[in-house]
Amino acid sequence: MKALVLAEKPSVAREIARVMGSREKHKSYFEGPKYVVTWALGHLVGLAEPEDYDHKYQTWALEDLPILPDKMKHKVLRETSHQYKAVQALLKRKDISEVIVATDAAREGELLARWILNMAKWNKPFKRLWISSQTDKAIKEGFAGLKPGSQFDRLYESARCRAEADWMVGLNVTRALTCKFNAQLSAGRVQTPTLGMIMEREKEITSFRSQEYDTISVDLGSFEASWRASSGDGRIFDKGQSEKLKQKLDGRTGVITSVKKTEKSEPHPLAYDLTELQRDANRRFGFSAKQTSNVLQKLYEQHKLVTYPRTDSRYLTSDMVSTLKERLESVAVGPYAALARPLLRKSLSPGKRVVDDSKVTDHHAIIPTEETVLLNKLSTDERKLYDLIVRRFISLFYPPAKYDAVSVTVQIEGETFSAKGTTVKDSGWREVYGGDFDDEGDDDNQDSNGTGSSGKLLPELTQGEKVTVRRCIVKPGRTQPPKRYTEAALLSQMEKHGLGTPATRADIIEKLVSSDTIERQGASLHPTGKGKQLIDLVAPALRTPELTALWEAELERIAKGQGKADPFLRGIRDMTKELVAGVKGSDAEYKPHNVSNSHCPDCGTRLLEKKTKRGKLLVCPSEDCGYKRSGEKRLSNRRCPQCHKKMEMKEGKAGLYVQCLGCGITETLNKDSKHVNKREERKLVQKYSKQESIGSNLGELLKAALEKNKSE
Repeated sequence: MKALVLAEKPSVAREIARVMGSREKHKSYFEGPKYVVTWALGHLVGLAEPEDYDHKYQTWALEDLPILPDKMKHKVLRETSHQYKAVQALLKRKDISEVIVATDAAREGELLARWILNMAKWNKPFKRLWISSQTDKAIKEGFAGLKPGSQFDRLYESARCRAEADWMVGLNVTRALTCKFNAQLSAGRVQTPTLGMIMEREKEITSFRSQEYDTISVDLGSFEASWRASSGDGRIFDKGQSEKLKQKLDGRTGVITSVKKTEKSEPHPLAYDLTELQRDANRRFGFSAKQTSNVLQKLYEQHKLVTYPRTDSRYLTSDMVSTLKERLESVAVGPYAALARPLLRKSLSPGKRVVDDSKVTDHHAIIPTEETVLLNKLSTDERKLYDLIVRRFISLFYPPAKYDAVSVTVQIEGETFSAKGTTVKDSGWREVYGGDFDDEGDDDNQDSNGTGSSGKLLPELTQGEKVTVRRCIVKPGRTQPPKRYTEAALLSQMEKHGLGTPATRADIIEKLVSSDTIERQGASLHPTGKGKQLIDLVAPALRTPELTALWEAELERIAKGQGKADPFLRGIRDMTKELVAGVKGSDAEYKPHNVSNSHCPDCGTRLLEKKTKRGKLLVCPSEDCGYKRSGEKRLSNRRCPQCHKKMEMKEGKAGLYVQCLGCGITETLNKDSKHVNKREERKLVQKYSKQESIGSNLGELLKAALEKNKSE
């Protein structure tokens, strides 16, 4: 008898089959003496569509909402049905005695495997492979320690609740908005509050009123000090006051009233979880969250260089301590050799900041595996991301950075000035980053309050020392509005408010972009005209993150066995009814923000401009029309009779025409024209020369071809 192993992807199945000796390759599985290894292609089974419950739901109608089936049905997804049939046939084989679920060790991986087993009516016990890396060693150890499938029942319940909640809220509210306002408007349990946060920031920016201010600093010879008020603010909003201060201070003497020197110790940053890695990659390289996820998946699955990516923990477990040296040896190459080798010569004893079992749930932090790296095998993006992970891992075993922080206070003519500086005593873990580490947070703001900067080197100064103002420097400034969210900042806010999971946040951002509710402008995320209107059309409860965060917390409680599925889903049903009722009773209006100047040649309606991966698309909004064409400029070979530039080809009610972009001259294109251009002549010659003998006269061939074309 054999065991059937169900992996999530063909690439993972291939590796498991190789490691576990299943070398016989078939179209949809690998087979060996003990294991038959097959795969899903993501989800093979999903929740049924409304029309699967009742054919009338195929047409979207406001009066049919909300659609809330008593019991949710499942269906085999059409696009991957061939693979489902293959898995189903394997499950029914007489020599298959048990199933080993080897899908991703996470909530979504558990869900897709259970749905496949349920649809195929597999009602026997099964086992679970739960591993955090794809190395040969991890796979072998995982198979040696398979867990009972029932151990993950609570995780499956949590995943099922998430899927059904998203179906009920997303599907009903999206249909309600689309029907009510006659536009493609999408809403969801997580995407709408995320859009809401972007919109709140936009309102803060548009309502912001900038003010001019001055800051004053004095050159005291060996150092500079900045003025500040008793409140600590160094900005002066009264121009007259700054001018008076300058006159008061120029050339005067003062005294150093305080010199404080504090020794500070700065510990290494925590290891990466997915969200922190996405933030860093966005800040340093401009990677989108989705791009980071995709590159990281290759490092995990294809190169086997890093551990499981979709983790929310930044700590390691105690049973991993014995593997740390082996992992350091695997990365001690190239630029990392000089950093890692000194660590290998001594025993490693990581503290609670690195190893903490209580802060690891399903998966530990993202760290390198024991697989030796070949840096030249990595793409540029893979190399950048791997560099972040390796340096962060190595820094975990370096001592804290130590420095002296110096704070100086100076009194001049009754005014207070301050200066701050640092002196590095031991770079510690910062050595891994070349002595530097740009750990900029997500400060949305913004505005310095003019209290002076830290990090400058200060000379040896003593309390009571007299100083003279050599020069008084007045710098003008202007208050700045909050910054728009970058993906790094948005990920931080989503994490803070419990919106989504590390595995889903990138997809949520991409969904908002693809649905044209937000757009990327450089590194910033901006709401579109559609997004600005949409957030006002949905119920207030769905705009803010609080409600969704409560749901996400309840899903986590269900996964831990502290909550129940039925009460949660009842709450989702009640909320869906309220949300749909709110849309039905709304008296708001929606105006398409992307109406173009072009008209549909079929029905005359103004076309809507849509952004796609292939460029702009012009689409007719009329339901019974369906006309669409490229929105990019199409230049013809015909030149303007006035300026001789190529004319743009356009389409109107009367058909194709050309127009000069500069002069505005328009000419119609007659479809019945017998004119043959040079390119068409060449095509005709080639066409008919093939039909004649090699010795035929070319002139006669061309003449015959042209005559034939005209007669046609």
